[in-house]
Amino acid sequence: MSEHEQRPPQEERAAWEGPATTAPKAEKGKASPGGEGDPSWERDMISRLAFASLTEQRRARRWSIFFKFLIFIYLFMVFWLYQGNQISETSLVDGEHTALVEIQGVIADNTEANADSMVTALRDAFKNKGTRGVILRINSPGGSPVQAGYINDEIRRLRGEHPNIPVYAVVTDICASGGYYIAVAADKIYADKASIVGSIGVVMSGAATFGFTEAMKKLGIERRHLAAGDNKAMLDPFSPLKEDEVAHAQALLGNIHQQFINVVKQGRGDRLKGDDHLLFNGLFWTGEQALDLGLIDGLSTSSAVARDVIGVEKIVDYTRHPTPFERFADRLGMVMGKGVVSAMGLSETSLR
Repeated sequence: MSEHEQRPPQEERAAWEGPATTAPKAEKGKASPGGEGDPSWERDMISRLAFASLTEQRRARRWSIFFKFLIFIYLFMVFWLYQGNQISETSLVDGEHTALVEIQGVIADNTEANADSMVTALRDAFKNKGTRGVILRINSPGGSPVQAGYINDEIRRLRGEHPNIPVYAVVTDICASGGYYIAVAADKIYADKASIVGSIGVVMSGAATFGFTEAMKKLGIERRHLAAGDNKAMLDPFSPLKEDEVAHAQALLGNIHQQFINVVKQGRGDRLKGDDHLLFNGLFWTGEQALDLGLIDGLSTSSAVARDVIGVEKIVDYTRHPTPFERFADRLGMVMGKGVVSAMGLSETSLR
């Protein structure tokens, strides 16, 4: 009998093979529990991903806070060490020494040569029991008469409180105008033969020193400005110059100039040689010429004055140097101050 003849018919095969052994298929549209088509499975996966993302964000935030805290601690330690080094070099100095206070650059409230820093350094120098003399090492073209006046007054006050501690001014490259205003408060002034000394005068600088009226006419520009007070906008560079305004400004400068002259005469006294017109007309001289005019007392350097005049060769620098934080604050204040001055059209008066 052939193989085809032994196979049962199609309709009888189910009965011949017996009951089916395979699991029934799921109905179309329905998912088996826990399978990929189950909606609860998708929600669980999304929840896990969201939770993992939140955990990672929290971990990153914690590390960010940690590193910021480390940076803050580092900056604080740098600042603390810097301040500690300044204290150790000044108030904690033992033994006899010559105190040095350096006046460098333009004298103004927003520079290193400001009155607050200089006065603090001078007080520290005089307060130390080991100080045998103070040297003001000056390298300045001048600056604010107010700031220079503060420093001059404080030097005189400290000299009165400590008559046994002499003060000597030593000029390096230049000691002009406001720098010389400070120098005359010292017992004696020394300079190099090529130093520039003098310039006893006052100048007003700023917008008031320029005039643009003719240029405005040629360009067809009309000036419109409002002010309360007849003289509130005096010396406006965009308005015609008035004789009464010029006279007032000259009187102001003359008054400050006379204050400068009085301070110089008080400090130098009979040592000055030559008439007032020669000495106080704003001219400047070399150290050699200044010695002949009695503006200085000798030609020398800081180390030579400490060794030969004071008698203590060891020099300790009491100059206050601004911290990085102070530099940033000063620059910010300077920018804002210049903006206000520019907006208000104000001028600056300086000893130059």
